[in-house]
Amino acid sequence: MSLRVLFICHAATADTRRAVFGGDGPLLDGASRRVADLAAHLPRARSVLRSGATCCAETADALGLGEVAVVSSAVGDWDFGAWRGRPLAEVEVADPDGVVAWRADPARAPHGGETLVDVLGRVRAWLDGLEGEGTRTVVTHASVIRAAVVCGLEVPEEAFWTIDVAPTSVTELRRRGTRWRVARINWEPALFRDPRPTARRTPVEATR
Repeated sequence: MSLRVLFICHAATADTRRAVFGGDGPLLDGASRRVADLAAHLPRARSVLRSGATCCAETADALGLGEVAVVSSAVGDWDFGAWRGRPLAEVEVADPDGVVAWRADPARAPHGGETLVDVLGRVRAWLDGLEGEGTRTVVTHASVIRAAVVCGLEVPEEAFWTIDVAPTSVTELRRRGTRWRVARINWEPALFRDPRPTARRTPVEATR
């Protein structure tokens, strides 16, 4: 049996809609219902971790995992330092050179927080430290999930910027032996529901 990690991206908030660096806050109206729809398709997990952010706490609650989810700094959001709480559009006007440098060089952090190299290293160290078999569920941020995909695929740091992760989506990594593989990215029940009346199994259930 392999080790499976299901990364669940927190549901949408006002900050995520505005592309706010390190955005947090309560879930938007209707977001909790989408999370509840996803909950019906998730397998039982051996353990559940979440970021300490409010949006991840509310997502875990909507999934029915709030009481068992353990807060872990390893899956916390990217630390954007002085840019935290500011929309990307605002920072691009105030510090255009800083934004260009941040996007172009994985080792640069003009905002004073973590570099992309730091985030990738943090997530890679956490993945490498996982032991045992079965399913682990992680409620976290798009940045952490993108980093996990880069680590799983063993591609250059720059590939981080080519990966999109939607709110309330599931990304799955599996490990058998010492190698990770990316089993799925951005899975959502609404996207993959089989319209045939006789269809009973979902893509997640089919992997159990």
